[in-house]
Amino acid sequence: MIGALFLYPLGYSLAAAFTEPGSGLTLMHFRKAYELYSTDILFTLFIVITSTLLTGLFAIIIAGILTLGETPWLVGALRQLYRWPLFIPFIVAAQCMRTFLAKNGLMNNSLVALGVMEPLQATSFLDWRGIIITFVWKQVPFVTLMLAGAMASIDRATIEAGRNLGASRLRVLIEIVLPQVSQTLLVGLVLSFVTMLSVLSVPMMVAGSQPTMLTVDMAFRINSYGDYATANALGVISYLIAGTVAWIYLRHNVKREVQA
Repeated sequence: MIGALFLYPLGYSLAAAFTEPGSGLTLMHFRKAYELYSTDILFTLFIVITSTLLTGLFAIIIAGILTLGETPWLVGALRQLYRWPLFIPFIVAAQCMRTFLAKNGLMNNSLVALGVMEPLQATSFLDWRGIIITFVWKQVPFVTLMLAGAMASIDRATIEAGRNLGASRLRVLIEIVLPQVSQTLLVGLVLSFVTMLSVLSVPMMVAGSQPTMLTVDMAFRINSYGDYATANALGVISYLIAGTVAWIYLRHNVKREVQA
């Protein structure tokens, strides 16, 4: 199954990206991909890196409240609510955000009804901001679930010692809890980065304008032109981006093991 569904397509895409029938090895497809989609490559990096950082920030906040919170109703509400996006596919999340973030969508209508802004001030978030909001909303529960589980396994004596010495909950979270769960956080962020890098439905449905992400460009080259070679070159670029993140993660692990 792995060979048929993963290794063979991977090898075929690599071969097609670096070869031209009748000409042998070539970098022509990569030159074409760079000339046409260099802006989209940078846009993809911006979207995925920003979404990953915001996902980590919100996951830390929610997991910290679940672990250190002293307000029972808030902890209970978060515990019930934060997991829901886990069970919603990306394509459904994208369709929901199209309704929620539109100029006359639920978000703007709610703000107008509350008197926060005037109807003429309503603006659409169906652009790069909508992509980031959708990615963060979808991935925060995944990272939070991992992080909250790691925090729950920490020896509570270290947390109570910090609190007894007068440290605030925020300081305990940053200086005592986070260093002990940093490895779990890093794993969650790496997995989220790779997941968001591979999603097609969200950038296509939420934004649908230029610049766009590499997944949309690959689908466009295949569906509109049957240009598998350039699409495969874009795929190799995506492999390199994901591989760089994996290399950073593995290097970090090796350093930790050496220090240990």
